[in-house]
Amino acid sequence: MAITDKIYLKNHRQISSQLETNIPKSAFSGATLDILFQGDGLAKLDDATRERALDFAADFLDCDCESNPHCGHPEEKFVRYLLELREGGLGPDAIVDVMGDDYMLYAYPGDVLSFLDDAVRTLEAVEELAAVEGNESVATEARERKRRLS
Repeated sequence: MAITDKIYLKNHRQISSQLETNIPKSAFSGATLDILFQGDGLAKLDDATRERALDFAADFLDCDCESNPHCGHPEEKFVRYLLELREGGLGPDAIVDVMGDDYMLYAYPGDVLSFLDDAVRTLEAVEELAAVEGNESVATEARERKRRLS
């Protein structure tokens, strides 16, 4: 299961109430994205929630793909966002706090920790494979990225 499947709307019940419909808790669920960002979904939200939703859309949903927001690019951008927060020195608890402040999103710190651990293990594998193949530039880049995440 991808980390984006474990990212939830922080005030799910409040948002569902404002929209006058049930929506999935998962922020990257197709139904959630459709309800919030198509039709008059945003207009029904209070000012603070609408501002965070618009920030989310600007940062992750600005894609020219025909199938946007169901093209996979929002999830890729969000993964980069999480990795950048970690490279900035934040731990899982702080990352959860920042995503809550930035976008009214929530994740369990253990899920974020598991995601970060998987990222480091993947970079270790890339580094080792690149070294075996004699591709020192890729090995060096993987080692540097791993260092920034550790």
